[in-house]
Amino acid sequence: MSNETSLSPAIASDKIKTIETLAEMATAARAEGKSVVLCHGVFDLVHLGHVRHIEAAKREGDILFLTLTADRFVNKGPGRPIFSENMRAEMLAALASVDAVGINHGPSAETVLDAIKPDIYVKGSDYENPEEDITGKITSERNVVERHGGRIVFTKDITFSSSSLINRYLDVYDPPLRDCLASLRDRNALDGILDLIERIKDMKVLLVGDTIIDEYQFVASQGKAQKENIIATLFQGREEYAGGVIAAANHVASFCREVEIITGLGMDSQEEALVRANLRPNVRLTTIVMAGRPTTRKTRFIESSYMRKLFEVYSMKDMPLHGAEARSLDDLIAARAPEFDVVIATDFGHGLIGPSTVEALLAHSRFLAVNTQTNSGNFGYNLITKYRKADYVCIDAPEARLAVADKFSDISEVVGVTLPNRVECSRMIVTHGSHGCYTYERGGDLHRIPAFTKQVVDTVGAGDAFLAVTSPLVAAGGSMEYVGFVGNAAGAMKVGIVGHRNSVEKVPLVKFVTALLK
Repeated sequence: MSNETSLSPAIASDKIKTIETLAEMATAARAEGKSVVLCHGVFDLVHLGHVRHIEAAKREGDILFLTLTADRFVNKGPGRPIFSENMRAEMLAALASVDAVGINHGPSAETVLDAIKPDIYVKGSDYENPEEDITGKITSERNVVERHGGRIVFTKDITFSSSSLINRYLDVYDPPLRDCLASLRDRNALDGILDLIERIKDMKVLLVGDTIIDEYQFVASQGKAQKENIIATLFQGREEYAGGVIAAANHVASFCREVEIITGLGMDSQEEALVRANLRPNVRLTTIVMAGRPTTRKTRFIESSYMRKLFEVYSMKDMPLHGAEARSLDDLIAARAPEFDVVIATDFGHGLIGPSTVEALLAHSRFLAVNTQTNSGNFGYNLITKYRKADYVCIDAPEARLAVADKFSDISEVVGVTLPNRVECSRMIVTHGSHGCYTYERGGDLHRIPAFTKQVVDTVGAGDAFLAVTSPLVAAGGSMEYVGFVGNAAGAMKVGIVGHRNSVEKVPLVKFVTALLK
């Protein structure tokens, strides 16, 4: 017995292979007349439902492979996966019915299916109805399997949810978040939140605001220069992203049918090409040319090992638009805004949105959502009070405090009392970093929604993602508590993305929210 125990870890680890090796093993097995079965999933907490599913899969053919989703592609909420990809692989490999295990370092199972070409692909019964699959992937996975001559089988044994078991029995959340999630589960909030997200799918959204080119210069620290009091660094690489209003539009584009941007660009045609190349397919770009000034560029120098920002350089001319340029912008808003369900002003305070443009937004928007950002480029002059009214305001805690000139009061007092007395707006959210967010609705309760994650890779654009995703939800009449919850999910997803490499998307966000509230 002791010999068997000492050998089992080695046997388990020997069964863990690369996807390429699994593909070679599958080809060899088929050459011998054997059938290959594949199961794919997260397998975060292996339970009886998994065991029976795997045993049923084994009975479908001769050789059973299991592939699992790598950690960085698991959209299950904060602290997930509970077990790392290597630990999950070892747990699965320890099962006697499993012949080999692989880790999929891609966002979907389709690449694995293309590589292994299983004769039988086995899924749980919860995927049998494609209309109930929130990922929308089961149809495309079926197409890949059948293209290679295979077939898909659905097991019909006892099922459990790993997320439900983790939420119910493992203490993985801080007490405030744990209590918030428990309260929402007790009120069956998940159905209401998912319904709210679905209600905005046919909306038309217009965004007006500053375009920003976010440039990241990745460097490695070399220590202090020998002859100067400066830090020397070694260049590692460079990336450019279309940020500002462009990034915000890309976030909302996954949730709403039609999105348009009205913005100003400088004279550099290469920058316009960069912007247009980074738009999602359902985003239309309408621009005015800002003569004599560049498109605002923010260059950040980043220590690449730990994603620590060292310093940044602004390239811009931020005087307000005037004359013909301002009139062109205002005329565009007057012509286009009435056609949209929601108008979002992403006001970075870099000169695009002046007093006349504020008035155009107020006069022609059916529903106006506003963020006025305070940053090192506008020195606190860009306050929400430049808008005398709005239908929805979304700013962060420092911006709220600056707007009401109150440094020390409790933030709930600022959100629930002082700020509503300065801006005519019935619905507001003030984001508060690691503390989450506060939601305000005139005549209703003030809610605090705790933050969902402490794993922050990059905070750039998190507020824009929150604003963009929540604005149509507010316009749809959603509960502000639900809106704040979805906004926190969007923000948590965004802080895990470097720069604007990717956008917040509907399917991963729905999976995130569902996993939290199961």
